[in-house]
This record gives sequence, C-alpha cells and structure tokens, in this order.
Amino acid sequence: MYGELLSGIGVDPASEIDTVFEADHRDPVVLDNIPFHSICEHHLLPFFGTARMAYIPNGKIAGVSKLARALDIASRRLQVQERLTGQVADAIARALDPDGVAVELEAEHMCMAMRGVQKPGSRVTTTAVRGRFESSGANREQLLALLRRR
Repeated sequence: MYGELLSGIGVDPASEIDTVFEADHRDPVVLDNIPFHSICEHHLLPFFGTARMAYIPNGKIAGVSKLARALDIASRRLQVQERLTGQVADAIARALDPDGVAVELEAEHMCMAMRGVQKPGSRVTTTAVRGRFESSGANREQLLALLRRR
C-alpha cells in the first residue's frame, strides 16, 4: 500500500508533462476540479482536496491529462500542502516555459479533523504563481481570478 501511496518519491513531476505541442495559442488554459490526495509528512495522515491550474502558453501547450499526472506524482510522497503547490507550479513552468502559471490547492487535512483541534470540514487553500505574473500586480490578480471564477 505504501509503495503505491508514496510512488512519487524520486520522480520529477515535470517528467509527466511529456506530451507537448507547438502552438501559437496565447490565451489562458485553465484546469479545474482535479482531485488529489497526499500524506502529511508531519503526522502521517492523509490530506485531500481539489486543484486548479492555469497557464498562459508561450509557444507550447501540454496534453491536459499530463498536468493532472504531474499533480499525482508530486502528491504521492510525504508532503506539506504549501510545498506541493509550488512543486506543481514549478513542474509546469519547467516543462512548458509559459508566460505564467498559477496553481491553487484546496484540501482537508485529517491531522486537523481527527486529532488536535478536531475540526472536520476545515479546508486549507494554498497558491503558487510562477513566470512574469509572479510579482504582485494586476496581471497576477487576473491570473488568480481565472482559477477562482468557477
């Protein structure tokens, strides 16, 4: 069981984004409602939720299932949600060299639901932005708004 749950150890999530097409497409690409699960490295309990990803192509687009696979690889190791969010954004940035990337994860952590404060249903949201939208400003907010408009 643990071999399956931790099968992402030592695997580069960007290697999963291996179906890339040259394209003159410059408008945002958004994936929404992608389920994921991982194991908290501090408590060895699961956390799970949904991911949203957006990128602005710069001459290359990816097979969209490959972006979900990159999330799977990064989440199949002992993790913290903050690092996981950044690893997925970094993988997309390395594989596609887009103008910008935004990844947002929203998850429930069993370490909060089952022990300690015992607050089931609480959700944590983390966001990572890469590329020319990384610095604060209107463009960054527009990219993040793409993730949240649903």
